[in-house]
Amino acid sequence: METLNLAYIKENNLTKKYQLKKNTLFTSRKGPLLLIILDGLGIGPDHEFNAVQHANTPNLDKLLSQPHLLLKAHGTAVGMPTDQDMGNSEVGHNTIGGGRVVDQGATLVNNAIQSKAIFNSTHWKNMITQCQNHQSTFHLMGLLSDGNVHAHINHIEALLKSLDSENIQSVRLHMLLDGRDVHERSALTYVNKLEMILSSYNQNGRDYHIASGGGRMITTMDRYESDWTIVENGWKAHVLGVAENYYSSAKEAIENSYINPEINDQIIPPFVITKNNEPLGPMRNKDCVLCFNFRGDRAIQISEAFDSQSFPHFDRKNYPDVYYCGMLEYDGDRNIPQNFLIDPPLISPSLGDFLADSNIRSFAISETQKYGHVTFFWNGNKSGYINETLEKYIEIRTPNYEFNKYPEMKSTDITNQAIELIESQSFDFGRINFPNPDMVGHTGDFEATKQSVEACDKSIEQLLKTMEKYNGTTIIVADHGNADDMGQIKNGEFISKTSHTLNPVPFIIVDNQLTENYELNTSIETPGLSNIAATICELLGFMPADIFDKSLIKIKY
Repeated sequence: METLNLAYIKENNLTKKYQLKKNTLFTSRKGPLLLIILDGLGIGPDHEFNAVQHANTPNLDKLLSQPHLLLKAHGTAVGMPTDQDMGNSEVGHNTIGGGRVVDQGATLVNNAIQSKAIFNSTHWKNMITQCQNHQSTFHLMGLLSDGNVHAHINHIEALLKSLDSENIQSVRLHMLLDGRDVHERSALTYVNKLEMILSSYNQNGRDYHIASGGGRMITTMDRYESDWTIVENGWKAHVLGVAENYYSSAKEAIENSYINPEINDQIIPPFVITKNNEPLGPMRNKDCVLCFNFRGDRAIQISEAFDSQSFPHFDRKNYPDVYYCGMLEYDGDRNIPQNFLIDPPLISPSLGDFLADSNIRSFAISETQKYGHVTFFWNGNKSGYINETLEKYIEIRTPNYEFNKYPEMKSTDITNQAIELIESQSFDFGRINFPNPDMVGHTGDFEATKQSVEACDKSIEQLLKTMEKYNGTTIIVADHGNADDMGQIKNGEFISKTSHTLNPVPFIIVDNQLTENYELNTSIETPGLSNIAATICELLGFMPADIFDKSLIKIKY
């Protein structure tokens, strides 16, 4: 990749490393360029539980009645292993901001397991040696599902097989329950499968058991420091063996939670498994701990709790001397965690690097739930500013509330902040993310999700009016589907769907110069999110970088 970049620079005689070449035959319009990302708003078949289709969205309906494209936002088009794998916000923003398809965490782990590279890595060998020398316990911690967004049960199975082959006697598993990337009440499917796997090892004399767990939205997997008590809940259960709920098995914990019809897997209270009235798996000195999640955003904070000597967020009460390791490096700039098995996706340079070196003034806005996506993930998994003199990042804090109770979330604040920056006439390019369709969609509440889409539609109307006033161009897109398929009727009963979808996402350009100076490029066989970066370059009056996939517009020379 670096050789290609240097060749590009030399060929174009650039003075900055990633400076884009001006397109002398096509200049951008005087106004700014705005990218609106409707998180989780796919375009799917019309059916009674398509919240996008059935929401009252006059502005979006009008735009979709005009020429537009549908982009692939899942599977191999965003670096996932197969086309049966859903897209998600992380890989979506990586792909949009990276401008090309890069193998993502799921693919990297699959490849590393298949090639055995993961088991030949330095930190894996170090952990094995430590457990062998001290006869200590190996702990596996992460999301239990086959959603393939944060983790996959097949990876757990491969890790257990290797631990057994290395003669590791004691293994404890700390399982976060999904219900978000998979069916909302599917935890028993995965727990039963895992227990069968563990039983096969225990019959041969091993001591492999589930020790703790809880729903991912209230145990361990917080992100963007939204609520550190979620991480504290996990620390108490996984590390200390302390929780309000103690059970003899994970199955019992889940079945007991299901008594409450309002409880789904993602909010099952933290629990600890006991034997003879003692916690089965608290972490001790010289134990080893692997967080097997490959996606970073919801693994950073628990990793920080293990890695940091000085830790202000909660009283850890006990800070055992363990060998902690992540599946990947979750934050490269802050080196979290310090130890990891697989290098994260390489997405450098990103579109942000090229725009900064081309003196483009830009802003990025979202609320807490997706702020990291329009910054960290957009910039190729890099924290902080690329060029603080040219960029402005704004996080609008998300309160700690149930999203379906406030389906508009912070869309009004995001809109008002974006309008203020557009009216300042101090920026050439802005990107904003409305989290509503995704975050509310994950609750499984169909009516609330419709309202979330409607709130986005109102924001679109306001933003388009402002952009027209300042002669701007607007791109409207989504990063993956979710709100477009909220459930089904099965055996006469409504079954809600909380996971992402495999549906395409809209790509709309609002610009009265569209038919005069350029047109949508319909010649790309399978257009996807990776084609957006080149399009942004062209709309800003630049020749796209050679490393970017083709543009979604054709300029009329």
